Amino acid sequence: MTSPIEIEGAEASSVLDKESAPQGDAPKPKEPEGRKPGQLMWARFKRDRAGVISACVVLFFFVIAAAAPLISKVYGKDPYTLYGQDNPDLLDMFTMPAAPFGGIDGNFWFGIEPGLGRDVFTQLLYGMRNSMATALAATIIMTVLGVLIGLAGGYFGGKVDYWLGRITDFFMALPSQLFFVAAMPVITTVFVAPDKETPTYVRAAAIIIVLSFLGWMSMARIVRGATMSLRDREFIEAARISGASPWRILRKELLPNIVTPTLVQATLTLPSTILSIAFLSFVGVGYVEPTPDWGRMFAIGADIIEQDPYYMLFPGVAMVIFIVAFNLLGDSVRDAFDPKGNR
Repeated sequence: MTSPIEIEGAEASSVLDKESAPQGDAPKPKEPEGRKPGQLMWARFKRDRAGVISACVVLFFFVIAAAAPLISKVYGKDPYTLYGQDNPDLLDMFTMPAAPFGGIDGNFWFGIEPGLGRDVFTQLLYGMRNSMATALAATIIMTVLGVLIGLAGGYFGGKVDYWLGRITDFFMALPSQLFFVAAMPVITTVFVAPDKETPTYVRAAAIIIVLSFLGWMSMARIVRGATMSLRDREFIEAARISGASPWRILRKELLPNIVTPTLVQATLTLPSTILSIAFLSFVGVGYVEPTPDWGRMFAIGADIIEQDPYYMLFPGVAMVIFIVAFNLLGDSVRDAFDPKGNR
């Protein structure tokens, strides 16, 4: 006769056997998957509210600048037509906007330009378009030059680094603003005869050349420092031992590891390049009439600030918002790539 204790033990063992038996239909728990550095950077960036808002503002400016012709077509006006000359009622006897607040009304959203009576809204759209396109092209060239020179000097060292460093020091010692003003007329006369009008594309190319010529040094210094900190690491030594060429080491091993400082510096370079373009147009050696440009609008507004202060209002506010948003975006990108340096 079986005792109650033996029966309970048998039941307990049967229960344990059922629990330990494999169940084919039961779902297996998922193993945690590691995230890539890009995913971690994106997750950190999304948590930065200021960075997300700044990115949306910068993207908005680029979208409306790229869509300037379409917006102008829907709006029904362009930045070249002299509306004040075609309709004398828009300007008073002193060629100032006849309507209050610089001529702002339902037909001219941002008012009209004193003297010629051009539409301020479309001038601002096309001015942003020209400034951003020129600055983006110059920033790309500056970044490429800085990366190449910084990689070469940091990796090869010795005489290569010495002479590249001295060249960098020489260009950094040049007074950039004065050089801009002096070099622009010289470059334009090389391509265009003095008795002919300089085409807009020649001026744009000259601005890009001048800015790129004097804007790569900071990027080169940053890339050189990052390269010198990496060239003696184990993975670089392993690539050398395996017989990899210097070009392959620079392209496959070093270049992917300097993306972070390069991207951060590029985001900080673009707004300063836009300010430099505005400065060139403001002093009369950048874009000139009738090409719309941010700096040229400031130059016109400075002459009539007492009579019509509203003309400079919208270009000034747009410039401040864009520059501040881009600088905040650069700080957020830096913090997202380097979580140890969070603000």
